[in-house]
Amino acid sequence: MTDPKPYEPPKVWTWDKESGGTFASINRPIAGATHEKALPVGKHPFQLYSQGTPNGVKVTVMLEELLAAGHDAEYDAWLISIGKGDQFGSGFVGANPNSKIPALVDHTGAEPVRVFESASILMHLAEKFGAFLPASGPARTETLNWLFWQMGSAPYLGGGFGHFYAYAPEKWEYPINRFAMEVKRQLDVLDRHLADNEWMAGGDYSIADMAIWPWYGGLVKGWQYGAAEFLDVASYTNVVEWAERIYARPAVKRGRMVNRTAGDPATQLHERHDASDFELRTQDKLDAAE
Repeated sequence: MTDPKPYEPPKVWTWDKESGGTFASINRPIAGATHEKALPVGKHPFQLYSQGTPNGVKVTVMLEELLAAGHDAEYDAWLISIGKGDQFGSGFVGANPNSKIPALVDHTGAEPVRVFESASILMHLAEKFGAFLPASGPARTETLNWLFWQMGSAPYLGGGFGHFYAYAPEKWEYPINRFAMEVKRQLDVLDRHLADNEWMAGGDYSIADMAIWPWYGGLVKGWQYGAAEFLDVASYTNVVEWAERIYARPAVKRGRMVNRTAGDPATQLHERHDASDFELRTQDKLDAAE
């Protein structure tokens, strides 16, 4: 039996078939809408269109933290089911031409303002309410350092390691080893930093913590890719302790429920339109009412 012939890239790449694996049907090499579908608009100043992935959780945690702190940040959270291609509807593409969740539309001004990319949404809300981001000086810079560290690093965790370890149609040693090495390096960056800091920016809890926690906190808590043992996440004790400190916050627990469609139905709140929804409209209660 001979080894298969090594892959040789063509001179010009063309898209002639899906690559296989989880999410293959929602990936394509072109942008734009595939169908007409307007976005719903609720009664609150902020309209969020998202799903409870790590990038989506960043924003729902921020909104719930703002509400917990007494800010007028009421919001409607509409489910965008990426597995069904909702992100390619014309309304969503209008809110985010990159067709990725989350997208926020701010209706607090004379004209609606679209905000896309999770870090941009966090900064928009932080600056609007003067919360979770220092207004100036070194503390602001350090917060933004870590916010953008997450934005640059998480693609290696999700799109790299997560894809090849959990979602690719086959297990391939080279990419798994390559991305596992990088994820462990990132965990070490966090662990060394958190050895001397309670929160990511070194001062108060901030949008840097909210951005990093859904990815790396979820990883060390065993929620991501079934890879906790493989990556020996328990050895990053400072990251584990930081992740637990954040998960102890009631607003974080609520934020993680919003637009969630997997796991325990009692923790799934597919859409959020009122604070009472956490008690009355989780998926287990909707199922029981049918």
